[in-house]
Amino acid sequence: MLVTENLAQTIEFYTEFLGFECRGRYPEENPCWASLCSGAAEIAFNTPNAETNFEKPTLTGSIYLTVENIDELWQKLKGKVEIVYPLDDFDYGMREFGIRDCNGYILNLGQNIE
Repeated sequence: MLVTENLAQTIEFYTEFLGFECRGRYPEENPCWASLCSGAAEIAFNTPNAETNFEKPTLTGSIYLTVENIDELWQKLKGKVEIVYPLDDFDYGMREFGIRDCNGYILNLGQNIE
């Protein structure tokens, strides 16, 4: 579960740019929680509540998503989202690139090199 200040913007980013589907939100009117899915991947987001000491979204790591269409996704996203590192082939057998989502979270998107 990742925290976001703007749930509507987050849903739009993940559905529009990354092809995720919003499979749930609660409550329907002015939601504070949403589940975004793509294939076997599911990422849940919620807005800060009174018990949360929240200044801004933070994560000390990154989120790695394996995809089947890395070159197509790169062409779709470059120039439209913040690139953390460009598309490249890595010695560990992945072709990947990194982006920053609308909350500042780093997403590594990769595909096995065959």
